[in-house]
Amino acid sequence: MINDLLKGNRRFVEMVFERERPYFAELSKAQHPTVLWIGCSDSRVPVNTITQTRPGEIFVHRNVANIVAAADWNLSAVLEFSINHLNIPDIVICGHYGCGGILALDNTSEHDQYVPIWLNSAREAAHRIDSRLQTGSEPLSALQRHRLIVEENVSLQMEHLLAYPFVARAVDAGKLAVHGWVYDMDTGSINVQASRPRRARNE
Repeated sequence: MINDLLKGNRRFVEMVFERERPYFAELSKAQHPTVLWIGCSDSRVPVNTITQTRPGEIFVHRNVANIVAAADWNLSAVLEFSINHLNIPDIVICGHYGCGGILALDNTSEHDQYVPIWLNSAREAAHRIDSRLQTGSEPLSALQRHRLIVEENVSLQMEHLLAYPFVARAVDAGKLAVHGWVYDMDTGSINVQASRPRRARNE
């Protein structure tokens, strides 16, 4: 597989890079993405492929289960750089059905040390859905429950994102909007889950 990656790079140089050399030359000088994408590390959710965007258009941060953790210095630096230096106006948190991280909330491996700790920032999503299901009239299948938790996790991570003071200030100042999406691998479609739009500057 490693050799395949290098062969793929050579094809990229020959078939894409050389053909679009002026575009990549401009990209090498500076980047001006207009969206920060916080998504899952899942290999089946390639950002540029499912959004049909070009290099330089999306600033990307990915982790297991598209989590926004309060003590994540990596994400904190990405957010700070995105808002303070790249002036990105939109942040998308994108989950996906079939997410292994969300499935692991119910099926923690005894061999995992770090995954359960990381997923603590998503457990509230499962608790919320299970609380709602207890008051429901009809039981749901495991698949239906999973999809609801995926969706709730996106909403939960939006809450975590807005708990960052400098993110909330940017939203309140009308400089930033936050969006929650869910990608459906069965259809290839992105479903809009929630949105926190930019406020008008004169509000």
